[in-house]
Amino acid sequence: MVTRVSTKIGNQELIIETGRMAKQADGAVMVQYGGTVVLTTAVAAKELKEDRDFFPLTVDYREKTYAAGKIPGGFFKREGRPTEKEILTSRLIDRPLRPLFPEHYYNEVQVMSTVLSIDGEFNPDLLAIVGASAALMISQIPFEIPIGAVRIGRVDDKWIANPTYAQLQESTLDLVLAATDENIVMIEGGASELPEDLMSEAIQFARDQIKPMIEIQRELAKKCGKQKEKPEPKLIPGDVRKRIEAHTKGKFISIFRLKRKEERIAKRDDFYEEVLALFDPAEPNFNEKQVKAVFDEMEQEEVRALILDKGERPDARGFKEIRAVTCEVGLLPRTHGSALFTRGETQSLSVTTLGTSRDEQIIDALEGESTKRFMLHYNFPPFSVGEVKPNRGPGRREIGHGALAERALRSVMPGEEEFPYAVRVVSDILESNGSSSMATVCGASLALMDAGVPIKAAVSGIAMGLVKEDKKWKVLTDIAGIEDHLGDMDFKVAGTAKGITAIQMDIKITGVTTEILNTALLDAKEARLKILDIMLKTISLPRTELSNYAPRITTLRINPEKIGELIGPGGKNIRRIIEESGATVDIEDDGRVIVASSDAKASAIAIAKISAIAEEAQVGKIYQARARKIMPFGVFCEILPGTDGLVHVSELADGFVKKVEDHVKVGDVFPVKVISVDEQGKISLSRKQAQKELEAQQK
Repeated sequence: MVTRVSTKIGNQELIIETGRMAKQADGAVMVQYGGTVVLTTAVAAKELKEDRDFFPLTVDYREKTYAAGKIPGGFFKREGRPTEKEILTSRLIDRPLRPLFPEHYYNEVQVMSTVLSIDGEFNPDLLAIVGASAALMISQIPFEIPIGAVRIGRVDDKWIANPTYAQLQESTLDLVLAATDENIVMIEGGASELPEDLMSEAIQFARDQIKPMIEIQRELAKKCGKQKEKPEPKLIPGDVRKRIEAHTKGKFISIFRLKRKEERIAKRDDFYEEVLALFDPAEPNFNEKQVKAVFDEMEQEEVRALILDKGERPDARGFKEIRAVTCEVGLLPRTHGSALFTRGETQSLSVTTLGTSRDEQIIDALEGESTKRFMLHYNFPPFSVGEVKPNRGPGRREIGHGALAERALRSVMPGEEEFPYAVRVVSDILESNGSSSMATVCGASLALMDAGVPIKAAVSGIAMGLVKEDKKWKVLTDIAGIEDHLGDMDFKVAGTAKGITAIQMDIKITGVTTEILNTALLDAKEARLKILDIMLKTISLPRTELSNYAPRITTLRINPEKIGELIGPGGKNIRRIIEESGATVDIEDDGRVIVASSDAKASAIAIAKISAIAEEAQVGKIYQARARKIMPFGVFCEILPGTDGLVHVSELADGFVKKVEDHVKVGDVFPVKVISVDEQGKISLSRKQAQKELEAQQK
């Protein structure tokens, strides 16, 4: 039986339907908004692996090209590996769902979202988040707290719920927020230097939009939901817990206080071996996994008690204190721009490379093909945390961190008219102990300025943490790895001195309140400005000169009607210009001609040759003309390649001219002045006016 619920969000009806498709899944819903339809399914493994001590949740979001009436490109003509957008959307769905599953539920769960139809108006990512929540709610899987998700834009100082793609082009904010009916569980967004108070307003506006989504999910679950499973926690014998607790109590603090990360890891490993030695492996009920679980639990309890009860952080910093920050620029001699940003034990080497329009990324998405001029790529090699792992290319986390840093810098990048370069920044994380993505934002900002990219303002970023027990909570500035691992929130904020450019929040508990979020926003601003001050002492403005190894790009504008002439038959003219100059030349349909070369002389040669072909006659300008045809009423002259004008007999010389041939012969070269260009493009020239002007200049 088909069951359907709906509510109005923004200007469209949000419809959730179940019972029509994928009925063998544990939960399956079809979510529709306008002409966009997403099918989401949830399935849990029926058997639990005995030794599993973690929750294996897999989320996959895929876009079918048929949804937009398209056939995939490439040789195989079918969808291949997930695109960057599909990976980022999969993460967007996963992050708010994961903390809402019961603590002791370890069955494997797979959530799959498939875009079946797209109208080109609205992004389907929100439908996938709502669909995942609804599919889980009606299944037997123990997921009992529904979430809603909404995108917020701001156009003409007004908040918009679920803006269209067109509205987002004009918007100063693109914010996705997921929440339960009580708390916020995930935030992801970019902005154009939005002040903290307006960001708080946007978050509250988003929460108001989400409430109806949660109500209809509860209504759907009430109508057709299955009986929920009740996971049983794995009990650890009380004597095991008591022995470990007695031996470890108060001893973790000395490990936290060690200065170097490798020292802390080594000391902790030794301490664990010491605890393990309390038990005899020959005992019939010995279980090392239980020992490790209790050991980890004791460490977590000690960290959290230290913060909440004693008002201290593991490394003895103040709650608003930032670790030592150092910045360097111009480290690498042959790159276009480079920077090394270090904060505590986290270090990013960021390198900027400038290219031409040929280097722009082509994106073939469901909503249409587009190009991308600014790219930021993030790499996290295993040596950055002292580990050995195979290098198999960027994973979902690396793609997500790169996208966050790119979003943080996108709003300060110059427009194409001001800076006609493709720009790529690569951040290689060389050390990591807390928020390498925000180190990437800072390092990339420095590298862009070192490369001479005229960004509107420098951008810094910081990661905030949270420890919360019942009504007691503490917000932590610049969280280290242990605070991230054992805390309840990872809240990242990036921006300029004026306001926020990117924001991201993930949690491990069932949500955070508006009060906590506002505190974190204000503390983050204070920290961001401190880091920004250190960055600006290193390099305060973008360099005025590009690197000697960077291409020089000059943009010329020609009459679009001259494009064919510039290209020449079969591309003959443009190929000759490229070969003779050594520069690259790109021609756009609107008449823009982009000349690029790292050699200034090569660019000058190409520009001169292009101008010679594409230049149009300007009234008042003097040209060197070649006589091509003599008539009784005057002489036709070529003043530019392919451009002729007429010197009337009255403008040939002072006094009466009886015969044109007495003054000019075919092939003669002489100065002429353009005196008029009529509506048909006919050019009138004067030889006598040009001679008088040149004589006056010589005097």
